[in-house]
Amino acid sequence: MWAYESAFYQIYPLGFCGAPFENDGQQEHRLLKVIDWIPHLKKLGMDCVLFNPVFESDTHGYNTRDFRKIDVRLGTNEDFKRICDTLHQEKIRVVLDGVFNHVGRGFWAFQDVLKNREGSPCKDWFHLQFGGNNGFNDGLWYEGWEGNYDLVKLNLQNPQVTDYLMETIKGWIDEFDIDGLRLDVAYLVDQNFIRRIRSETSNWKQDFFLVGEMIGGDYHRIMGPDLCHSATNYECYKGLYSAFNSDNLFEIVHSLKRQFGPEPWTLYKGEHLLSFVDNHDVSRIASLLNVPQLLPALYLLMFAMPGIPTVYYGSEWGVKGDKKEGDPTLRPCFDQPEWNALTDAIAGCARAVHESKAVCYGDFHELVLKNKQCVLERCFEDDRIMIAINLENTECRLDFNANAGRAHDLVTGETIDFGGGLKIPPYTGYLLQPY
Repeated sequence: MWAYESAFYQIYPLGFCGAPFENDGQQEHRLLKVIDWIPHLKKLGMDCVLFNPVFESDTHGYNTRDFRKIDVRLGTNEDFKRICDTLHQEKIRVVLDGVFNHVGRGFWAFQDVLKNREGSPCKDWFHLQFGGNNGFNDGLWYEGWEGNYDLVKLNLQNPQVTDYLMETIKGWIDEFDIDGLRLDVAYLVDQNFIRRIRSETSNWKQDFFLVGEMIGGDYHRIMGPDLCHSATNYECYKGLYSAFNSDNLFEIVHSLKRQFGPEPWTLYKGEHLLSFVDNHDVSRIASLLNVPQLLPALYLLMFAMPGIPTVYYGSEWGVKGDKKEGDPTLRPCFDQPEWNALTDAIAGCARAVHESKAVCYGDFHELVLKNKQCVLERCFEDDRIMIAINLENTECRLDFNANAGRAHDLVTGETIDFGGGLKIPPYTGYLLQPY
């Protein structure tokens, strides 16, 4: 599967393009801006763009009005086809956000229910009761996402609904040649529907990739041979910044061993979860991390641990954004990309994904573990890497059996000598290939 050897770049298009929050119905070709960013994506070493919602919606993209039409605030279907074609020409794949649990109040089928009520042919598309009421005083009750009446829950047990959604996905593959889907709130999506998506998309396009959003619990609820290929690794997302902020690497290494360690009981050994340090729903990592100098080391660990590394647009040069200030703060517009020392480091991490099979497929072992230092090992066939982290503000020296005299740092290209122990500068991470 191509995704297991890729670095992902996530874009929230409505924010990225500076679209108005409310859908004003005004056609603007804002999304074509993505094409201008392709040289940046290539320099950064990204293999796939994960687009959050691009289809017509009431406001933020997750309250869909029309699954088959690009949002007028972003452009046209022709614009998006041009973007996908250009990305594919540059060997960058495309994954779309599939929002199938709920729709917006402006969705055509729900509008038909509001108009025709019991006489609507779409009344069984939703979980509703005509005898009740809701926050919009429609004179009917319906189930919303987590009680939010802006997001109308679809009835995924209704074959008419799932047939419509499958036809929609087929249309996206035919029109835009997409390479995969992120299933929004997959933890709420009917498991049989996920199975159907996996089965039919696999027939429509070879190596079509599915990643499901999971916040907690057992990721196997939505991930497996007949379900999604991957799930969002929120456990390690939290473990990464929390371990760095508390000078307690035991926390993140515990999670990694629990998920991928050598013991037979580990949860996801051999599987490929989606790794990230921030996204469109959480504070930017530059706002979360107490010691900014540790950002390159944090990204190094995220890229080098088991999983599919994902970079959220703007975070590669250290943009800040606090969730407490509202979601729009997390989803800003940038006229053009920036480049600095952090971006250099992330580009080096992406190169390592392409140069080392152990980064993509290796097992997971702990060699050294202290509160502020660790050395972790991953091996695949004849390839071996070591991840070394120092959280302290002073140089450290670690003595352990590296089974090698020297190593090549895959991120910087430096040669590291193990003679006299491994010396790691302050606030530094190494991604080493011993020889």
